[in-house]
Order: sequence, then structure tokens, then C-alpha cells
Amino acid sequence: MTAKEMLFARERDYLSPFACLSEQTKGRLTPLAPDAMRTEFQRDRDRIIHSKAFRRLMHKTQVFLCPEDDHYRTRLTHTLEVSQIARTVARALRLNEDLVEAIALGHDLGHTPFGHAGERLLDRKSSFGFSHARQSLRVVDHNEELNLTYEVRNGILCHSGDDRAATLEGRVVRLADRIAYLNHDIDDACRGGIIAEDDIPLMLRNTLGYSSSERIACMAGSIVKRGIEDGEIAMEDEIAAATEELRDLLFEIVYKNPIAKGEEGRAEAMLGMLFDYYLQHPEQMPSQYQKWLGKEETERIVVDFIAAMTDRYAINLFKANFVPEVWQGGKPSRFGEEVEL
Repeated sequence: MTAKEMLFARERDYLSPFACLSEQTKGRLTPLAPDAMRTEFQRDRDRIIHSKAFRRLMHKTQVFLCPEDDHYRTRLTHTLEVSQIARTVARALRLNEDLVEAIALGHDLGHTPFGHAGERLLDRKSSFGFSHARQSLRVVDHNEELNLTYEVRNGILCHSGDDRAATLEGRVVRLADRIAYLNHDIDDACRGGIIAEDDIPLMLRNTLGYSSSERIACMAGSIVKRGIEDGEIAMEDEIAAATEELRDLLFEIVYKNPIAKGEEGRAEAMLGMLFDYYLQHPEQMPSQYQKWLGKEETERIVVDFIAAMTDRYAINLFKANFVPEVWQGGKPSRFGEEVEL
């Protein structure tokens, strides 16, 4: 028996009857020769981790734009927290951890710079609208050509919005995403002086917990309990209602806070100017985007380019295109420092 055959056998023997077995995947858009050691979902996880889009997540905003403090979350650390929570729930319910991990690691690959501010801007500017879930699927299918399995692609697409994932594993990731961002956003907001734990109503703290770790354990445990009792991938009603109230509270205190989100208007304006500029000058985009010109609508390619940017790349590109350089003795420089021409 080969290493992969042993993995298949272990899945059949251990996983829940409702889990998605690796050997039963619906396959890829383009068939691949089987790997000797890894299941298809393990291959997907590895392809995502080694992608450029995954590496860029470390320099993309989660909630606070371009934070200087090393301890604020980025889109990458958010992704890792989602993966950890999702795997914990999947393990307890005997679901396929490899599938859960691949979906979780890939779910935000299409997220814009500057968090949801960038997403709102592209949704307004583009004629076809924009959502980071659809863009994440486009990244793995088109921009990076990762050729992932149907189950991972479906989970990525359905982690947000109204669509329901085809697998229980995909539904676990959707809930893990919410658990992660609610709790780490509270933690970051507390660090930034925007909110204090005592600002959370006592009723919610009594129900969900008095710290981020307690709330995560409560919410994840509720999914496991309900999954065991009735097979649904959902929180128990009381916990789900309290979680929704907590989310509403964060929208009022954090997500709409003029101090925490004060720079979002500038970020949107900056991205809007970059969008318009490259729509008029598509030949100035990097070569990996120029190669698609003439094959797809220019607007579609510009959206791909803007969405792929990290926060600092967008800022530097804006400076290069719109901020005049300082003249110093015959050599242009930026902010008094010499630059290469």
C-alpha cells in the first residue's frame, strides 16, 4: 500500500460519513497526474501557500490601515487564525481537515488593499461589481492558474455572501471566518484604544465569554455541539444570536469609527485615481497584466491589478504617478533622498 493509499484508507476509517473524502473529489478544471504522496486537497493547500497572492496577504490591511504596531492583524494573520479555528472544528466533527485548511488559506486571496475600503471602491468603479470572494476564485483560476479542485474552489467562493458551500467543510470555514474576525478585531480595537472589553454589554460577555479566547472557544464549541447533535454546521441559537449582536456592536463602535477608519476615504480616493489612470494607460501595468490585454476587457484586467496590490505597493505607485519629485541640484529626489532614475 502506497503512502497516499494509506491516507485514503485512514480517511475512510476515521472521517464522518458526511465528510468529503479526498478520493471522491470532483476533480480539477484541467486534470493532473496523481501525486505519489499527497491527496488532492493537500496539493491544493500547498499550491495556495506557495502562491504569490498568499505572500502578499502579509502586507494587506485587515481593519486598521497600514498599522505601524507589529501586533495588529494583517490579512495573512487573519487567514491563519481562520485556518486554525476551522481545523479545530473540523477535527472535532471528524471532517476533512485538509479540505478545510485549503479553503481557509485561499479564502481571502482576492482581497483588496486597505481592507473593505478597497473592496467598496472597486465595487463602485467597475461596471461588473466586485466582491473579494469572487475575486479570490478568479485569482486561483485565472491570475495564478492554481487549477484547484472543485471542492476548494467552491468553498472559497461561498465563504462570504448568500451562497451555501457544497461541502460541510466549506460551511465550517465560513463560520470560522466570522469567529476569527469578530474576536481579533475586538483585540486590535482594544489595542488601539477604540474599545475596551467593558464596552461589550454584560449580557453578551456572560453568554460568549470575557476575553477573545473564551469567545472563540464558546463559538467554536457551539458549532461542534450542534454538529454532533443534529448534523447542522451552525451555532446553537442562543450563541448565534449573541454573536450577531456582537457583530452589530462592532459595526457601530469599530467598523464605522471615525478615528479607526478615518483614513479610508483617502485610501478609496487614492485607489480610484489609480484605477482611472491604468484604465487610460493599461500599457503601463506590469507585464503579467499586459499579457492579457486584447484577450479580456481592459477594465477586468485593471481590477485584477488593483485588487492584487498590497497597501504599501498602492501607496508607492500613487506617489510615483501623482506626487511630484523634489528637485535638488539637477537630480530629482523624493522627500530629499536621491532615487535611481
